[in-house]
Amino acid sequence: MENKTVTIILVEDDLGHARLIEKNLKRTEIENQIMKFTDGQQAIDYLFSGKNRSFAYPTTPMLILLDLNLPILDGFAVLKLLKENEMSKHVPVIMITTTDNTHEINKCYELGCNLYLVKPVEYLEFAETIRKLGLFLSMIKIP
Repeated sequence: MENKTVTIILVEDDLGHARLIEKNLKRTEIENQIMKFTDGQQAIDYLFSGKNRSFAYPTTPMLILLDLNLPILDGFAVLKLLKENEMSKHVPVIMITTTDNTHEINKCYELGCNLYLVKPVEYLEFAETIRKLGLFLSMIKIP
C-alpha cells in the first residue's frame, strides 16, 4: 500500500494462518503495521468504543483482513457491524477464509465485503495466494 500509515487489522483465530499471512505480506514488502486479533469480539472491542459502539478510529486509514469462522463473534457479525456503522462502512474488508460455500460467499458480499479469498489447504498454495494479495495491496489506495 502506497500509504504506509494504513493499519492492517488481521482477525484470524488460527495462529499458524496468522503467521503465514503476516510473513507472506512482509515478503511483498508490505511494511504496514499489522494488528492481530484471534476472535471477532476482540476486533470489535478494539475498533469500537463506548456504550453506543462508536467507531474509535474514524480518521485512521485501515484495511481489515477477516476470517469467517471465528470464536465468540464470527466474521459475518463483525462484517455486519462494520458495514452498518456510518463511520466504518467505508473501511475495506477482505474476507480470508477456508469456506468456499457459494451461499456464504454471497452473504459476505451482500453484507459489504470488498473481496473474498478462499484459503487454499496446501501450504505452498496458501503462501502464494497471500503473496499475490500482498502485491495487490501494494497497488491500491485506501480511503
